[in-house]
Amino acid sequence: MSMAIWLTENSKIIVQGITGSEGMKHSRRMLAADANVVGGVNARKAGQKVDFDGTELTVYGTVAEAMAATGADVSVVFVPPKFTKDAVVEAIDAEIPLCVVITEGIPVHDTAYFWAYAGEKGSKTRIVGPNCPGIATPGSSNAGIIPADITTPGRIGLVSKSGTLTYQMMYELRDIGFSTCVGIGGDPIIGTTHIDALKAFQEDPGTDAIVMIGEIGGDAEERAAAYIEQNVTKPVVGYVAGFTAPEGKTMGHAGAIVSGSAGTAQAKKEALEKVGVRVGKTPSETARLMREVMKNL
Repeated sequence: MSMAIWLTENSKIIVQGITGSEGMKHSRRMLAADANVVGGVNARKAGQKVDFDGTELTVYGTVAEAMAATGADVSVVFVPPKFTKDAVVEAIDAEIPLCVVITEGIPVHDTAYFWAYAGEKGSKTRIVGPNCPGIATPGSSNAGIIPADITTPGRIGLVSKSGTLTYQMMYELRDIGFSTCVGIGGDPIIGTTHIDALKAFQEDPGTDAIVMIGEIGGDAEERAAAYIEQNVTKPVVGYVAGFTAPEGKTMGHAGAIVSGSAGTAQAKKEALEKVGVRVGKTPSETARLMREVMKNL
């Protein structure tokens, strides 16, 4: 059996916001990808059934009810930004092990609140996101919006701040394949970090090498470099989005703000290369570097 981090073929997924347009669309896609979606949550529509091409799922009033009825251990959140904080707090209170927050545009203080709340409650719920594409374990499960048919199962682990670059890397290395692909999101505050994923991939016997995609702004990649130097023995290949970004500009993600030399793509590249991470200047060059690594393993 192929190994994976956090999401396996045995994961049972519920969708918070399953009756909304995004929730419906992506629940259908997750089911088509053989993900084990077992129900949904919407307090106003509790007790209703939703039909997905012959698979009938029950809508529950709360996450706790859904977990009790289905044994769910993963929640994917497709809830509008103003209701997301309450939805994630409800998932934390129910102690669901994994909560994947896809929603974009959540106020930073709301994210800060539920991130801190998870810690206060003993960190029993791992939060991935917000503003992320989710997690895919090719051939086994899919929690979020990552397309299921762009890659194959394999032994590369991928962690990325950027959704689009996640997809590109998966596609470029589709012939080698991935153990798990984690999109952590690009907001200033996120639940799961590069370091969390690096630690999990280092411990995963099904992962031989790691691709890490960062972007300008903040110091997450520098901190990841320090972590790699101390704790990661598997080869890591990196890419930092934003080499052409003008200084002082916010690029796309709210977290990608450059101030002075801190947070530039060049500074991040140097920090990573200093600890032995090979860094590509483009996504395609990064994929080529990973091919070389896999050939030599």
